[in-house]
Amino acid sequence: MTTPPSAAFSRPAQGSPVDTDGPRVPMYTAEFAADPHRVYREMRSRYGSLVPVELSPGIPATLVVGYYTALRIRNDPDHFPADPRTWQRDIPADCPVLPMMKWRPNPLRSAGDEHVKYRQINTAGLDPVDQYGLQNTVAKIAVPLINSFCAAGSADLVRQYAFPLAFAVLNALLGSPAVIAERAAKGMAAIFEGIDAERGNQGLIAALTELARLKRAEPGDDVTSRMIQHPAGLSDMEIVHQLSTLYGAGIEPQQNLIVNALLLILTDERFGDSVLGGSLSTREAIDEVLFNDPPMANFCISFPRQPILIDDVWLPANQPVVISIAACNNDPEIAADQYAGNRSHLAWGAGPHACPASSMAYLIAQEAIDQLLDALPEIRLAVSPSELTWRPGPFHRALTALPVAFPESALLPEP
Repeated sequence: MTTPPSAAFSRPAQGSPVDTDGPRVPMYTAEFAADPHRVYREMRSRYGSLVPVELSPGIPATLVVGYYTALRIRNDPDHFPADPRTWQRDIPADCPVLPMMKWRPNPLRSAGDEHVKYRQINTAGLDPVDQYGLQNTVAKIAVPLINSFCAAGSADLVRQYAFPLAFAVLNALLGSPAVIAERAAKGMAAIFEGIDAERGNQGLIAALTELARLKRAEPGDDVTSRMIQHPAGLSDMEIVHQLSTLYGAGIEPQQNLIVNALLLILTDERFGDSVLGGSLSTREAIDEVLFNDPPMANFCISFPRQPILIDDVWLPANQPVVISIAACNNDPEIAADQYAGNRSHLAWGAGPHACPASSMAYLIAQEAIDQLLDALPEIRLAVSPSELTWRPGPFHRALTALPVAFPESALLPEP
């Protein structure tokens, strides 16, 4: 039985997440999305570092909220592999989180030699990206987007800026034509939202299959072509699943990182004028967001091969173990007041599955924010922070909208 987060903590403590008959904390509700940090504190107080949760109705998991426990798990892929195939055998096809968690032949959902192979191919596609060229690409995309609303005096920075920017930058990196990319993005959005997720997954696969075949026939200087040309010789379907990982990481989390950092700058008196005046940097705001409101708040999923005892708690075999990146980053055992330059957060993962593109994500977010603040230095939040709403979902930390206002401004020159 699932109960609201607040009610779950009033019940007797569970001795183990294994086959628990007690309540599991639901992570898919609007209540959880509205104030997850309160729920994380209550989880830690009630259960310790390992918490029985539900990712969607009837889908149990263990959530890790202890920082050192998370590091132990992420650095032990032999006992905590990322391959979900045994788990997913008993999961209904219409489960809303299945497309987000199911096995794919890519580094995110593979273990052992398969993981090594797919990760090497991904890094071979990503590593040659020119950082200066990428910065210029972001600027060329950002300026027309800002020009589309700067004369209006108001905008929704999710819909009108962060999403289209992340979408266009990823397309440029992958060499994807807009018509294919739009279909892929629509499918990935459905997977993240968990609404009609399987149809979204099918749409994503169809679009990326078309992109893989296009790039095999007409290669270019892009990530997709480099992965296709790798000596490992991946099939079209294997290429599709590498691309699905990049679409999953390159749009939704990138968008959320930009938006969450902008929200911090617009609402926290330590930032705002300090960022615009140069005493605090955009990078410092991004670092703080990666600790407190990382774009993927709960992720880094593994599936133990057999029951295993961790922190005096038995974790069941083949049941998801999810790292709460946000909760672990704010574990009192490692709590820090200084975020700038602090890389101890888990926002990029840890161990062999750590994100291989973190420097690119930093660069894209920083350039996007700097372009906006340089163009509209008097930008402000258009509503009270209490009026903002967060999208429900067990994995992401994402605003539904970020409405802002600013003095009407002239168009910027194209870079």
